[in-house]
Amino acid sequence: MPASSRFHTSAACSLASASSRSPPPRRRQAASLMGQSPSVPPGCSRSRSRSSSRWQQPGLGLDLGFLLGRKPRPGDERLDLANWMRCFLSQHLPPPSAEAEAEAEGKAAGSCEEEEVGGEEADHLVVMVNGLYGSSADWKFAAEQFAKRLPGKVFVHRSQSNHSKLTYDGVDLMGERLAEEVRQVVQRRRNLRKISFVAHSLGGLVTRYAIGKLYEPAINETSSLDADKLTDEQKIPGAGKIAGLEPINFITSATPHLGSRWNKQLPFLFGVPLLERIAAGTAHFIVGRTGKHLFLTDRDDGKPPLLVRMVEDCDDGKFMSALRSFKRRVAYANLKLSANDEKYPHVINVDKGNSEDCQQEESVEASLADSLEERMIRGLTKVSWERVDVCFHKSWLRYNAHHNIQVRIHPVNSDGEDVIYHTVDNFLV
Repeated sequence: MPASSRFHTSAACSLASASSRSPPPRRRQAASLMGQSPSVPPGCSRSRSRSSSRWQQPGLGLDLGFLLGRKPRPGDERLDLANWMRCFLSQHLPPPSAEAEAEAEGKAAGSCEEEEVGGEEADHLVVMVNGLYGSSADWKFAAEQFAKRLPGKVFVHRSQSNHSKLTYDGVDLMGERLAEEVRQVVQRRRNLRKISFVAHSLGGLVTRYAIGKLYEPAINETSSLDADKLTDEQKIPGAGKIAGLEPINFITSATPHLGSRWNKQLPFLFGVPLLERIAAGTAHFIVGRTGKHLFLTDRDDGKPPLLVRMVEDCDDGKFMSALRSFKRRVAYANLKLSANDEKYPHVINVDKGNSEDCQQEESVEASLADSLEERMIRGLTKVSWERVDVCFHKSWLRYNAHHNIQVRIHPVNSDGEDVIYHTVDNFLV
Protein backbone atom coordinates (compact mmCIF):
# COMPACT_ATOMS: atom_id res chain seq x y z
CA MET A 1 0.00 0.00 0.00
CA PRO A 2 1.40 3.45 -0.86
CA ALA A 3 2.54 5.49 2.09
CA SER A 4 0.20 8.30 1.10
CA SER A 5 -2.89 6.16 1.80
CA ARG A 6 -2.43 6.57 5.51
CA PHE A 7 -3.47 10.19 5.25
CA HIS A 8 -6.21 9.70 2.67
CA THR A 9 -9.59 8.67 4.02
CA SER A 10 -12.78 10.21 2.77
CA ALA A 11 -15.33 11.75 5.10
CA ALA A 12 -18.21 10.60 2.91
CA CYS A 13 -17.69 6.91 3.48
CA SER A 14 -20.41 5.79 1.08
CA LEU A 15 -18.71 7.43 -1.88
CA ALA A 16 -15.03 6.97 -1.04
CA SER A 17 -13.00 4.15 -2.42
CA ALA A 18 -11.78 2.25 0.64
CA SER A 19 -10.82 -1.32 1.36
CA SER A 20 -13.27 -3.62 3.16
CA ARG A 21 -10.59 -4.81 5.53
CA SER A 22 -9.10 -2.87 8.41
CA PRO A 23 -5.93 -1.05 7.29
CA PRO A 24 -2.66 -1.92 9.03
CA PRO A 25 -1.68 0.24 12.01
CA ARG A 26 0.42 3.37 11.37
CA ARG A 27 -0.41 3.32 7.68
CA ARG A 28 -3.08 6.01 7.93
CA GLN A 29 -2.62 9.12 10.01
CA ALA A 30 -5.13 11.86 9.05
CA ALA A 31 -8.42 12.36 7.20
CA SER A 32 -8.62 14.24 3.90
CA LEU A 33 -11.76 16.08 2.83
CA MET A 34 -12.76 19.71 2.61
CA GLY A 35 -16.49 19.60 1.76
CA GLN A 36 -18.70 21.79 3.95
CA SER A 37 -22.21 23.16 3.80
CA PRO A 38 -23.48 26.60 4.81
CA SER A 39 -24.51 27.33 8.36
CA VAL A 40 -25.70 30.39 10.20
CA PRO A 41 -22.92 32.66 11.50
CA PRO A 42 -22.72 33.01 15.27
CA GLY A 43 -25.13 35.41 16.88
CA CYS A 44 -22.41 37.47 18.46
CA SER A 45 -22.97 41.20 18.61
CA ARG A 46 -19.86 41.77 16.52
CA SER A 47 -21.18 39.84 13.49
CA ARG A 48 -21.45 41.86 10.32
CA SER A 49 -22.16 41.30 6.66
CA ARG A 50 -19.25 41.05 4.26
CA SER A 51 -19.08 41.11 0.50
CA SER A 52 -16.94 38.73 -1.49
CA SER A 53 -14.16 41.31 -1.32
CA ARG A 54 -11.97 41.16 1.76
CA TRP A 55 -11.82 44.94 2.14
CA GLN A 56 -14.85 47.23 2.23
CA GLN A 57 -14.44 50.49 0.32
CA PRO A 58 -15.23 53.55 2.46
CA GLY A 59 -18.61 55.05 1.63
CA LEU A 60 -19.14 58.67 0.71
CA GLY A 61 -21.60 59.25 3.55
CA LEU A 62 -23.07 62.19 1.58
CA ASP A 63 -26.49 63.73 2.30
CA LEU A 64 -28.06 63.78 -1.18
CA GLY A 65 -30.99 65.78 0.18
CA PHE A 66 -28.74 68.83 0.36
CA LEU A 67 -27.92 68.57 -3.34
CA LEU A 68 -31.60 68.14 -4.23
CA GLY A 69 -32.61 71.28 -2.35
CA ARG A 70 -34.15 69.60 0.70
CA LYS A 71 -34.43 72.01 3.60
CA PRO A 72 -32.46 70.90 6.65
CA ARG A 73 -34.48 69.49 9.52
CA PRO A 74 -33.95 70.68 13.07
CA GLY A 75 -30.80 69.09 14.46
CA ASP A 76 -29.24 68.52 11.01
CA GLU A 77 -25.61 69.53 10.73
CA ARG A 78 -24.41 71.79 7.97
CA LEU A 79 -22.37 70.24 5.22
CA ASP A 80 -18.64 70.59 5.86
CA LEU A 81 -17.18 71.01 2.37
CA ALA A 82 -13.72 70.07 3.60
CA ASN A 83 -14.96 66.75 4.96
CA TRP A 84 -17.05 66.27 1.84
CA MET A 85 -13.93 66.50 -0.32
CA ARG A 86 -12.07 64.07 1.95
CA CYS A 87 -14.65 61.44 1.01
CA PHE A 88 -13.23 61.39 -2.50
CA LEU A 89 -9.62 61.55 -1.38
CA SER A 90 -10.10 58.63 1.01
CA GLN A 91 -10.86 56.35 -1.90
CA HIS A 92 -7.18 56.40 -2.82
CA LEU A 93 -5.85 55.56 0.63
CA PRO A 94 -4.39 52.06 0.99
CA PRO A 95 -6.62 49.48 2.72
CA PRO A 96 -5.69 48.19 6.17
CA SER A 97 -3.29 45.26 6.25
CA ALA A 98 -4.59 41.71 6.47
CA GLU A 99 -2.72 41.25 9.74
CA ALA A 100 -4.43 44.31 11.24
CA GLU A 101 -7.89 43.04 10.32
CA ALA A 102 -7.06 39.55 11.59
CA GLU A 103 -6.01 41.01 14.92
CA ALA A 104 -9.21 43.07 15.14
CA GLU A 105 -11.40 40.07 14.33
CA GLY A 106 -9.57 37.91 16.85
CA LYS A 107 -9.84 40.46 19.63
CA ALA A 108 -13.55 40.93 19.03
CA ALA A 109 -14.18 37.17 19.04
CA GLY A 110 -12.08 36.60 22.14
CA SER A 111 -14.03 39.17 24.12
CA CYS A 112 -17.42 37.69 23.20
CA GLU A 113 -18.71 35.25 25.83
CA GLU A 114 -21.85 34.00 24.11
CA GLU A 115 -20.30 30.73 22.91
CA GLU A 116 -18.72 29.54 26.16
CA VAL A 117 -19.76 26.79 28.59
CA GLY A 118 -18.15 25.26 31.65
CA GLY A 119 -17.49 25.97 35.28
CA GLU A 120 -15.77 29.17 36.31
CA GLU A 121 -13.38 27.14 38.46
CA ALA A 122 -12.19 25.02 35.50
CA ASP A 123 -8.54 25.58 34.58
CA HIS A 124 -8.53 23.58 31.33
CA LEU A 125 -9.46 25.59 28.23
CA VAL A 126 -10.94 23.63 25.31
CA VAL A 127 -11.07 25.59 22.05
CA MET A 128 -13.41 24.24 19.35
CA VAL A 129 -12.79 25.31 15.75
CA ASN A 130 -15.26 25.03 12.85
CA GLY A 131 -14.54 24.15 9.23
CA LEU A 132 -15.21 25.69 5.83
CA TYR A 133 -18.23 28.04 5.78
CA GLY A 134 -19.05 26.91 9.30
CA SER A 135 -19.61 28.74 12.56
CA SER A 136 -19.39 28.30 16.30
CA ALA A 137 -22.90 26.79 16.19
CA ASP A 138 -21.44 23.66 14.58
CA TRP A 139 -19.89 22.62 17.90
CA LYS A 140 -22.92 23.39 20.11
CA PHE A 141 -23.80 19.75 20.84
CA ALA A 142 -20.20 18.71 21.45
CA ALA A 143 -19.53 21.67 23.75
CA GLU A 144 -22.56 20.78 25.85
CA GLN A 145 -21.38 17.17 26.18
CA PHE A 146 -17.91 18.28 27.30
CA ALA A 147 -19.40 20.50 30.00
CA LYS A 148 -21.90 17.83 31.06
CA ARG A 149 -19.53 14.84 31.20
CA LEU A 150 -16.52 16.74 32.58
CA PRO A 151 -18.18 19.11 35.08
CA GLY A 152 -15.87 21.62 36.70
CA LYS A 153 -12.88 20.31 34.75
CA VAL A 154 -13.08 22.06 31.38
CA PHE A 155 -14.06 25.47 30.10
CA VAL A 156 -15.17 25.28 26.46
CA HIS A 157 -14.81 28.18 24.04
CA ARG A 158 -16.29 27.80 20.56
CA SER A 159 -14.21 29.85 18.18
CA GLN A 160 -16.04 32.71 16.49
CA SER A 161 -13.33 34.56 14.58
CA ASN A 162 -13.66 32.51 11.37
CA HIS A 163 -17.17 31.92 10.08
CA SER A 164 -19.09 31.98 6.82
CA LYS A 165 -17.13 33.77 4.05
CA LEU A 166 -14.30 34.58 6.44
CA THR A 167 -13.23 30.96 5.94
CA TYR A 168 -12.31 31.84 2.33
CA ASP A 169 -9.44 34.10 3.40
CA GLY A 170 -6.84 31.35 3.64
CA VAL A 171 -5.40 29.10 6.34
CA ASP A 172 -2.79 31.64 7.38
CA LEU A 173 -5.10 34.61 7.87
CA MET A 174 -7.66 32.42 9.63
CA GLY A 175 -4.89 31.06 11.83
CA GLU A 176 -3.85 34.59 12.77
CA ARG A 177 -7.43 35.38 13.78
CA LEU A 178 -7.74 32.21 15.84
CA ALA A 179 -4.41 32.85 17.58
CA GLU A 180 -5.47 36.34 18.60
CA GLU A 181 -8.85 35.04 19.74
CA VAL A 182 -7.18 32.49 22.01
CA ARG A 183 -4.89 35.16 23.45
CA GLN A 184 -7.91 37.26 24.35
CA VAL A 185 -9.69 34.36 26.07
CA VAL A 186 -6.57 33.47 28.07
CA GLN A 187 -6.09 37.08 29.08
CA ARG A 188 -9.72 37.35 30.17
CA ARG A 189 -9.68 34.16 32.27
CA ARG A 190 -6.63 34.31 34.49
CA ASN A 191 -7.23 30.92 36.19
CA LEU A 192 -6.50 28.84 33.08
CA ARG A 193 -3.55 26.43 33.27
CA LYS A 194 -4.09 23.94 30.42
CA ILE A 195 -5.27 24.12 26.82
CA SER A 196 -6.68 21.68 24.26
CA PHE A 197 -8.09 22.05 20.75
CA VAL A 198 -10.92 20.16 19.04
CA ALA A 199 -11.23 21.04 15.34
CA HIS A 200 -13.32 19.87 12.40
CA SER A 201 -12.21 19.61 8.76
CA LEU A 202 -10.51 22.82 7.58
CA GLY A 203 -10.49 23.95 11.20
CA GLY A 204 -7.76 21.40 11.91
CA LEU A 205 -5.40 23.13 9.47
CA VAL A 206 -6.30 26.53 10.84
CA THR A 207 -5.57 25.28 14.36
CA ARG A 208 -2.21 23.85 13.32
CA TYR A 209 -1.27 27.28 11.96
CA ALA A 210 -2.56 29.08 15.06
CA ILE A 211 -0.61 26.96 17.53
CA GLY A 212 2.53 27.65 15.52
CA LYS A 213 1.96 31.33 16.26
CA LEU A 214 0.99 30.75 19.89
CA TYR A 215 3.93 28.47 20.70
CA GLU A 216 6.29 29.60 23.43
CA PRO A 217 9.48 27.51 23.58
CA ALA A 218 10.85 26.11 26.80
CA ILE A 219 13.99 27.62 28.27
CA ASN A 220 16.24 24.89 26.86
CA GLU A 221 14.91 25.58 23.37
CA THR A 222 15.80 29.26 23.47
CA SER A 223 19.23 29.02 25.01
CA SER A 224 21.77 26.30 25.68
CA LEU A 225 23.46 28.28 28.45
CA ASP A 226 23.40 26.92 32.00
CA ALA A 227 21.86 23.65 30.79
CA ASP A 228 22.85 21.94 34.03
CA LYS A 229 20.56 24.26 35.97
CA LEU A 230 17.40 23.26 34.04
CA THR A 231 14.72 21.18 35.70
CA ASP A 232 13.73 17.77 34.37
CA GLU A 233 10.55 19.24 32.89
CA GLN A 234 12.51 21.88 31.03
CA LYS A 235 14.83 19.26 29.56
CA ILE A 236 11.94 17.31 28.02
CA PRO A 237 11.70 17.97 24.25
CA GLY A 238 8.51 19.77 23.33
CA ALA A 239 7.90 21.12 26.83
CA GLY A 240 6.88 24.53 25.46
CA LYS A 241 3.62 26.34 26.08
CA ILE A 242 0.69 27.37 23.91
CA ALA A 243 -0.45 30.90 24.75
CA GLY A 244 1.28 30.44 28.10
CA LEU A 245 -0.73 27.28 28.92
CA GLU A 246 0.22 23.62 29.11
CA PRO A 247 -0.86 21.88 25.87
CA ILE A 248 -2.77 18.63 26.46
CA ASN A 249 -5.05 17.39 23.61
CA PHE A 250 -4.89 18.22 19.90
CA ILE A 251 -7.91 16.56 18.27
CA THR A 252 -9.06 16.84 14.66
CA SER A 253 -11.98 15.19 12.87
CA ALA A 254 -12.17 14.73 9.08
CA THR A 255 -9.27 17.15 8.59
CA PRO A 256 -7.41 17.24 5.23
CA HIS A 257 -3.93 17.32 6.75
CA LEU A 258 -2.38 16.72 3.31
CA GLY A 259 -4.73 19.05 1.46
CA SER A 260 -7.44 18.00 -0.98
CA ARG A 261 -5.76 17.65 -4.36
CA TRP A 262 -4.93 13.95 -4.20
CA ASN A 263 -6.86 11.17 -5.90
CA LYS A 264 -10.44 10.67 -4.64
CA GLN A 265 -10.20 13.26 -1.90
CA LEU A 266 -13.44 15.03 -2.88
CA PRO A 267 -16.24 12.42 -2.98
CA PHE A 268 -18.60 14.58 -5.06
CA LEU A 269 -16.06 14.37 -7.92
CA PHE A 270 -16.38 10.55 -7.91
CA GLY A 271 -12.64 10.05 -8.35
CA VAL A 272 -12.67 11.27 -11.98
CA PRO A 273 -9.10 12.53 -12.67
CA LEU A 274 -10.27 15.22 -15.11
CA LEU A 275 -12.74 16.69 -12.62
CA GLU A 276 -10.11 16.62 -9.89
CA ARG A 277 -7.63 18.51 -12.07
CA ILE A 278 -10.30 21.07 -12.89
CA ALA A 279 -11.16 21.45 -9.20
CA ALA A 280 -7.50 22.02 -8.33
CA GLY A 281 -7.24 24.86 -10.84
CA THR A 282 -10.56 26.54 -10.08
CA ALA A 283 -11.10 26.09 -6.33
CA HIS A 284 -9.73 29.55 -5.58
CA PHE A 285 -12.53 31.11 -7.65
CA ILE A 286 -15.05 29.57 -5.24
CA VAL A 287 -13.36 29.60 -1.83
CA GLY A 288 -10.63 32.19 -2.36
CA ARG A 289 -7.13 31.74 -0.94
CA THR A 290 -8.37 28.78 1.10
CA GLY A 291 -8.84 26.88 -2.16
CA LYS A 292 -5.24 27.56 -3.15
CA HIS A 293 -3.99 26.31 0.20
CA LEU A 294 -6.10 23.16 0.11
CA PHE A 295 -5.00 22.27 -3.43
CA LEU A 296 -1.37 23.32 -2.85
CA THR A 297 -1.43 25.82 -5.70
CA ASP A 298 -0.20 28.75 -3.62
CA ARG A 299 3.36 29.88 -4.35
CA ASP A 300 3.76 33.08 -2.35
CA ASP A 301 7.12 34.71 -3.10
CA GLY A 302 8.37 31.47 -4.62
CA LYS A 303 7.93 29.56 -1.35
CA PRO A 304 6.59 25.98 -1.15
CA PRO A 305 2.82 25.64 -0.54
CA LEU A 306 1.71 26.68 2.93
CA LEU A 307 0.64 23.17 4.00
CA VAL A 308 4.12 21.89 3.10
CA ARG A 309 5.75 24.62 5.16
CA MET A 310 3.48 23.73 8.08
CA VAL A 311 5.14 20.33 8.61
CA GLU A 312 8.30 21.94 9.95
CA ASP A 313 9.48 24.91 11.96
CA CYS A 314 10.12 27.90 9.71
CA ASP A 315 9.95 31.67 9.63
CA ASP A 316 6.15 31.50 9.42
CA GLY A 317 5.84 29.68 12.76
CA LYS A 318 7.05 26.87 15.00
CA PHE A 319 4.44 24.49 13.66
CA MET A 320 5.99 21.12 14.48
CA SER A 321 7.39 22.22 17.83
CA ALA A 322 3.91 23.38 18.75
CA LEU A 323 2.32 20.12 17.60
CA ARG A 324 4.94 18.09 19.46
CA SER A 325 4.26 19.96 22.70
CA PHE A 326 0.79 18.35 23.09
CA LYS A 327 0.53 15.21 25.19
CA ARG A 328 -1.99 13.72 22.74
CA ARG A 329 -2.58 14.16 19.02
CA VAL A 330 -5.72 12.45 17.72
CA ALA A 331 -7.16 12.19 14.20
CA TYR A 332 -10.77 11.02 13.74
CA ALA A 333 -11.49 9.93 10.16
CA ASN A 334 -14.37 8.41 8.20
CA LEU A 335 -14.00 5.03 6.47
CA LYS A 336 -16.17 2.40 4.83
CA LEU A 337 -15.72 -0.53 7.20
CA SER A 338 -17.76 -2.52 9.69
CA ALA A 339 -18.22 -1.38 13.27
CA ASN A 340 -18.06 -3.81 16.18
CA ASP A 341 -18.10 -1.64 19.32
CA GLU A 342 -21.40 -1.75 21.20
CA LYS A 343 -20.66 1.36 23.28
CA TYR A 344 -19.45 3.39 20.30
CA PRO A 345 -21.20 1.72 17.32
CA HIS A 346 -19.68 4.04 14.72
CA VAL A 347 -16.10 3.73 15.98
CA ILE A 348 -14.53 0.90 14.00
CA ASN A 349 -10.83 1.09 14.80
CA VAL A 350 -8.57 2.81 17.32
CA ASP A 351 -4.85 2.95 16.62
CA LYS A 352 -2.79 4.46 19.41
CA GLY A 353 0.50 5.67 17.98
CA ASN A 354 3.80 5.67 19.85
CA SER A 355 7.21 7.18 19.36
CA GLU A 356 8.81 3.84 18.42
CA ASP A 357 6.46 3.44 15.48
CA CYS A 358 7.30 7.00 14.41
CA GLN A 359 11.02 6.33 14.34
CA GLN A 360 10.61 3.06 12.42
CA GLU A 361 8.30 4.65 9.90
CA GLU A 362 10.58 7.63 9.43
CA SER A 363 13.33 5.33 8.17
CA VAL A 364 10.92 3.74 5.70
CA GLU A 365 9.70 7.10 4.41
CA ALA A 366 13.27 8.28 3.82
CA SER A 367 13.49 6.00 0.80
CA LEU A 368 10.35 7.36 -0.85
CA ALA A 369 10.20 9.94 -3.59
CA ASP A 370 10.44 13.53 -2.37
CA SER A 371 6.99 14.60 -3.56
CA LEU A 372 4.96 17.24 -1.76
CA GLU A 373 2.73 14.50 -0.41
CA GLU A 374 5.60 12.48 1.03
CA ARG A 375 7.23 15.58 2.48
CA MET A 376 4.07 16.27 4.45
CA ILE A 377 3.75 12.65 5.54
CA ARG A 378 7.33 12.53 6.77
CA GLY A 379 6.85 15.78 8.64
CA LEU A 380 3.59 14.84 10.34
CA THR A 381 4.76 11.36 11.34
CA LYS A 382 7.70 12.77 13.26
CA VAL A 383 5.22 12.93 16.13
CA SER A 384 2.94 10.13 17.27
CA TRP A 385 -0.77 10.19 16.41
CA GLU A 386 -3.75 8.29 17.73
CA ARG A 387 -5.97 7.23 14.85
CA VAL A 388 -9.72 6.68 15.34
CA ASP A 389 -11.63 5.36 12.33
CA VAL A 390 -15.35 6.06 12.12
CA CYS A 391 -17.99 4.68 9.75
CA PHE A 392 -21.52 5.90 9.00
CA HIS A 393 -22.11 3.48 6.12
CA LYS A 394 -25.31 2.18 7.73
CA SER A 395 -26.50 5.60 8.84
CA TRP A 396 -29.75 6.91 7.39
CA LEU A 397 -27.80 10.09 6.55
CA ARG A 398 -24.62 8.35 5.46
CA TYR A 399 -24.05 10.82 2.60
CA ASN A 400 -23.55 13.51 5.24
CA ALA A 401 -20.87 11.59 7.13
CA HIS A 402 -18.56 14.60 7.07
CA HIS A 403 -20.97 16.45 9.38
CA ASN A 404 -22.19 13.40 11.30
CA ILE A 405 -18.72 12.94 12.77
CA GLN A 406 -19.08 16.39 14.34
CA VAL A 407 -22.86 16.33 15.02
CA ARG A 408 -23.02 19.67 13.27
CA ILE A 409 -26.79 19.98 13.59
CA HIS A 410 -28.62 18.07 16.30
CA PRO A 411 -30.70 15.95 15.86
CA VAL A 412 -30.10 15.84 12.08
CA ASN A 413 -26.57 14.48 12.54
CA SER A 414 -27.38 12.59 15.75
CA ASP A 415 -25.80 9.37 14.44
CA GLY A 416 -22.47 10.91 15.39
CA GLU A 417 -23.35 11.27 19.08
CA ASP A 418 -21.29 8.23 20.06
CA VAL A 419 -18.23 9.71 18.31
CA ILE A 420 -18.53 12.82 20.48
CA TYR A 421 -18.95 10.60 23.56
CA HIS A 422 -15.82 8.69 22.56
CA THR A 423 -13.94 11.99 22.21
CA VAL A 424 -15.01 13.16 25.66
CA ASP A 425 -14.49 9.78 27.40
CA ASN A 426 -10.92 9.56 26.11
CA PHE A 427 -10.12 13.22 26.67
CA LEU A 428 -7.03 13.77 28.78
CA VAL A 429 -7.96 16.26 31.50
